[in-house]
Amino acid sequence: MDNCIFCKIVAKQIPATVLYEDDELMAFNDINPVAPVHFLIIPKKHIASLSHVAAEDAMLLGKMMGLAPKLAEQAGCGLTEDADGSRHGGYKTQINTGPAGGQIVYHLHAHVIGGKK
Repeated sequence: MDNCIFCKIVAKQIPATVLYEDDELMAFNDINPVAPVHFLIIPKKHIASLSHVAAEDAMLLGKMMGLAPKLAEQAGCGLTEDADGSRHGGYKTQINTGPAGGQIVYHLHAHVIGGKK
């Protein structure tokens, strides 16, 4: 998409602090973070929103969600459990869909947010 900022980031036309990249996905820091850890995971394929996901995109969504805990752990937000069962750490994943859902950029993306309660 010509006017999509995330497509331009994928095409390396706009700089970003890239945390992860492969043939299908890219993860980079959010330019307006709401927490100490705040990055986005996007498919390189342009999909406007979660409402535009097709059946053939199911594995891509699974790959996005599988990547979130790995990158969160690398960023220091991994979920840990003590021997007594108490849990520490963690993060939030969020996908905004449509104007009422708070979506601003119309390219599917998952926010991963952590580092504070």
